[in-house]
This record gives sequence, structure tokens and C-alpha cells, in this order.
Amino acid sequence: MAVIGAVMVPHPPLIIPEVGRGEEKAIQKTINAYHQAAKEIAALQPETIVVTTPHSIMYGDYFHISPGFDAGGDFGQFRAPGVKIHTNYDVAFAEELCAEADEHGFMAGTLGERDSRLDHGTMIPLYFIDQEYTDYQTVRIGLSGLSFVDHYTLGQYIQETASRLGRRTVIVASGDLSHRLKEDGPYGYREEGPRYDKKIMEIMGNGDFGRLFEFSENFCQKAGECGQRSFLIMAGALDQMKVEAKALSYEGPFGVGYGICTFRTAGVDESRNFKEKYEEQQRARMRERKEREDDYVRLARKSLEGYMIKRVPISVPDDVPEEMLEKQAGVFVSLKKDGRLRGCIGTIGPTTGSVAEEIIQNAVSAAVSDNRFPEVTYEELPYLEYSVDVLEAPEEIQSADQLDVKKYGLIITKGRKRGLLLPNLEGVDTVEEQIAITKQKAGIAEYDDDVQMQRFEVVRHR
Repeated sequence: MAVIGAVMVPHPPLIIPEVGRGEEKAIQKTINAYHQAAKEIAALQPETIVVTTPHSIMYGDYFHISPGFDAGGDFGQFRAPGVKIHTNYDVAFAEELCAEADEHGFMAGTLGERDSRLDHGTMIPLYFIDQEYTDYQTVRIGLSGLSFVDHYTLGQYIQETASRLGRRTVIVASGDLSHRLKEDGPYGYREEGPRYDKKIMEIMGNGDFGRLFEFSENFCQKAGECGQRSFLIMAGALDQMKVEAKALSYEGPFGVGYGICTFRTAGVDESRNFKEKYEEQQRARMRERKEREDDYVRLARKSLEGYMIKRVPISVPDDVPEEMLEKQAGVFVSLKKDGRLRGCIGTIGPTTGSVAEEIIQNAVSAAVSDNRFPEVTYEELPYLEYSVDVLEAPEEIQSADQLDVKKYGLIITKGRKRGLLLPNLEGVDTVEEQIAITKQKAGIAEYDDDVQMQRFEVVRHR
């Protein structure tokens, strides 16, 4: 068994005495647990330590694996330039992991290096490990904007790589918990913060990794978490392994949660195939949703699936209800996968002869023409959730007091610049947020109030 253990650790710079200058004493439990975790790693005598860090290079659709033979860094940005960390990279492991990713068409590799220096999310774990053990090489991997499932999948490729090379490998999942535990913390307080920390410590302390998929992207964003994706990569690296999990400590005196857990593998357990189980649950849920789809959503799905097979738009089916043929309106089609937006394209007003034609056109466009995302692939079709918004005619408004984020969508115009935001979107909770996001989409400065605003209602089909 190549992956022999793992740790979940935070990375507060002030835990380094030269940085904290006495403040570190407020997280002494975390320091003590860090030393214990380092001792447990030393006892395992790994040849390779894979560090996943939120503070290395991060791309929206790509996992960056640090290239080269070695790297170093210091804590100069935290007023302690004399504290330096250096590590040698496991070049063969990085190359094999890249080959594994390429073999599966997975977006990970060593391209796009912008700064070779070690980040503090890597240096702090190595600072403690090096006090107990130094006979290892490192693989440093940044996180990405890809889905939770993709992060778990990368962990599976790490496990496969370690097995192919026969490397005794330990995973270090570097990540703080919520940054929103206290009003005087770095990002203030939100109730999701303590809820996230309590739940994550329970999950990780029990090694119940399948529950990591229970968190929605929106909840994690509101909680201000840092390490969720690191933890998912680690979970993937421990896929189908029996794990002995221990929660060593949790503290949050500065408004940021610091949790430390250790994991030691203890043989194979094929029942711990958490991603496979999650994807089967998703497929079952999608089958149920498909059975409940109304005519509008069914047409959007039929349009995209038909296009994917023949690469030409379908004709309006004979069984479409008359109301969809007689009415003309703007229509937005939104696609989601794993709870995350996968594409959204629409028209503010009618551009075709009917709502049915509008749906057919925009369902395909949402999948292949939304330049925020790569084109949807045929393999993704079973996992897509569709929603169709039929827009009512917009009406001009004079102030934000006339808006309601749940009821009304918003159009903001200034000259040739125009932005639109649909109503009742997850993560958009206030009118201020709605206006700011709509201006951003239009390319209008947030402080610019010399704009025209229109509100509109939609009939949403899911």
C-alpha cells in the first residue's frame, strides 16, 4: 500500500514564533497537535509527501503541480525573513502524476508556473515536519476552481501514481477552516462559519469522507472556508482504504478555525468508494428529476442531447404544447453540474418565432457558447440539471427600493453596456449584491450610479 497516511492541518503564519512574537501562545493546542502530527508522519517514514495548498498557483479549470527539482521560501511577508524553508521535489512522482492526468484527459500539470517560491500553506506544515523528519521529497499541488468531484478525482490519481512508483506516500492537506467565526475576525461573522467547522471536524475526525460532498459551494463560500478542496484531494488519495482517523485539536480564537486530524491507512476497504457512491446517488437523483421535468425543461434537455449526437439543432418536436408555440419571449437556459453553474445563455427579448424555438437555441448556446466555461461534453449529459426562465417584459425603475432579489431580475444599462441578472439566485441575498454583480457583468463601475435600471419577473421551470 503506497499511500500510508495523511494529515489535515491549518497554516496560520503566527504559529511560527518569529511571526507570532508571543501571539502564538493563544493557539498552543494547535501547536501541540502539530508537533504530534509531525511525529506521526516521522513514524511512517514516507519517501514522498504530497502537499495540497490553497496558496500556491490556482487556476479556474486546471490543477497546477509545481515543476522543477526544488523550491524554497521564507516568511518575509510576515516580518520574519530569517525563517526559511527549502524542499526537494520528487520529480519522478510529478511527471508520473502528469502522465496519469493526461491519460484521462484530466486538467492537471506543471504548466503555468508564475512564482516558484514556496507559499505559506506549504511552508508551515514543512516547518513542523522538518523538526521530526527530513528524509523525504515533496510534491506541491495547488487547488482549482473545478468541482469537488474533480478534486477527489485528483486524489485518486495521486494514489494510483504512488502505487505505480511504489512510493511510501503521505498526504498533507493544508487548509484553515472557516474565516468567519467572529465579528472582529478577518471576514467578520456568519452563522455558516461555526456550522462548517463543527461539521468538518466531525467528518474528518471520523474519516467519513463521503460527507464532504454534502457541502454546497454556496454554503462553503458563505462559511469562508479555506481547506475544503484540499481535504477532498486527500480523501480521494485514501479512496477504498480503511483509515484510522484521529481528531487532535480544534481552535478558533482569532476568528479563523484551525483543525488538525491525522489518518493512517490500515488495509483495503472497497466499501469506502465515496466518489463512486456519490455519483450513483447523483445519477439516481437525475433520473428522478428527469421524470418530473415539465415541457419546458424537457425540451431544453432534448435540444442539447439531440445536438450532441448530430451536432445540428433539432426541429421543434410535434408534442410541444401550443402555449410554447404561440408565445414569444426572452428565455434563459441554465445548466448545472454537481451543484455548480456549467453554462447559462439567454435572450432578454424574443429573437425567434416562439418560446419553443428560443429554448432550443439557448439550450445549445448554454452548453457550447458560454465563454466562462469549456464546452459541455457528451459524457457530462447524464449529470446536468436544467432550468428554463421565461422572461416577462422588463419595466424601468428609479431606485433600488423597487427591487426584490427573490422576485425580480435586474437589467442595468449605460450606453452600449448592459448586464442582466436573473432573480432568486443562490448566493445573491441582497439588493446591493444584485446591483453590484449586474454592474460587473455589464462592465460598469460599481460606484457609477448614472445608469438605467429595469426589473423583470420570470416564470422558472426546473
